[in-house]
Amino acid sequence: MRYADRVVIVTGGTKGIGRAIVEEFCRAGAVVTFCSHDPAGGVELADAVTRRGPGRAQFGLCDVSKADDLARFIETTARAHGRLDCLVNNAGWHPPHHPIDVFTPDDFRQLFELNVMSVFVGCRTALPWLRQTRGCIINIASLVATIGQHHATTYVASKGAVLAFTKALAIDEAPHGVRVNAISPGNIYTPLWQEAIDASPDPAATRAAGEAAQPMGRMGEPAEVARLCLYLAADATFTTGADHIVSGGAELGYGKKV
Repeated sequence: MRYADRVVIVTGGTKGIGRAIVEEFCRAGAVVTFCSHDPAGGVELADAVTRRGPGRAQFGLCDVSKADDLARFIETTARAHGRLDCLVNNAGWHPPHHPIDVFTPDDFRQLFELNVMSVFVGCRTALPWLRQTRGCIINIASLVATIGQHHATTYVASKGAVLAFTKALAIDEAPHGVRVNAISPGNIYTPLWQEAIDASPDPAATRAAGEAAQPMGRMGEPAEVARLCLYLAADATFTTGADHIVSGGAELGYGKKV
């Protein structure tokens, strides 16, 4: 019950890392409202975690790339509970890997609407409530924002923006007692990773390469990211503006460059 009765909002909470975050906060006793564009999966998850307890979960249908929808979702949630203690900006997407020649300006703009603008809108809407509770914001970035990634210019740029935004906002909000941190996952075995494996001409080799990218010899589990998320919200009371890498050491040592 490390976060009992605290009110938490999680975007992109139906699958993968987001789902694990919803489950982890509910295990800690929180009241979690999460959103995605998957109504069936969202209702199923909310019912399942609420039955398990001790916290409870609610699902809301929301397209976070639409600023008005996201702002309405956050404001409605905070008003319904009369408070907000933590916002986790998790929603995002990694497009297929291509050289820059393949991406169009519209591709880039649309990805920024989802991966970056949603973080801005979410924070801006939540902050009046978070300042009252001296709460926190956790932005899910990516390891590749720091180390780069082959054929992923648009995605890397979007997650780099999330990291820079996190640091700047942490400075602004420290006087209000609001902590703002980022988590940068490396290879985490999520449904998105499985989709990439399934689409590969050699799924076994693709899975093996994903495992071998870490000195630990495996990909991470969504629950491992979720536990870090709860720690930042519940325990890391002297931490703000920091990027917390959870990667199994993928960025260490020398890598194959060609």
